[in-house]
Amino acid sequence: MIIRRLGPADVAAMRALNAVYAAAFDDPVTYRIDQPDDAWLARQLGRDSLILLVAELDGQIVGGLTAYDLPKLEAARSEIYLYDLAVDAAHRRRGIATALIAELQHIAAETGAWAVFVQADYGDDPAVALYTKLGVREDVMHFDLPPLPRTKD
Repeated sequence: MIIRRLGPADVAAMRALNAVYAAAFDDPVTYRIDQPDDAWLARQLGRDSLILLVAELDGQIVGGLTAYDLPKLEAARSEIYLYDLAVDAAHRRRGIATALIAELQHIAAETGAWAVFVQADYGDDPAVALYTKLGVREDVMHFDLPPLPRTKD
């Protein structure tokens, strides 16, 4: 298995990772329906603040993660938010998710990030077990706030 970070030339790999996400999260609407064009994906893949890692086995993407480097303003440091992590169902329980997270932790150390943090949903017992094994649990509340268009006065 090879774990590697995607860059601007890896649009096809990003699309393959989105297919893994769509299947793993049972969410084809989010990950497969409204796909951006290649130029948009290449620009995003070129951003230093976007960390996309994939696990490849025999040339096939079998897992990956999406993370964001978030600069802080109270100190000269950043935190990395692990946003998505998935492994193809046929390849689970082989240490792939743990290896992806370990590589993200190495990137965090190399870039001087303060911490890596991740959220898990209640009821997602495999994710909770994995993150509990690797880190310290904090019970917090998460809120989605909708964008509000400005009103014209």
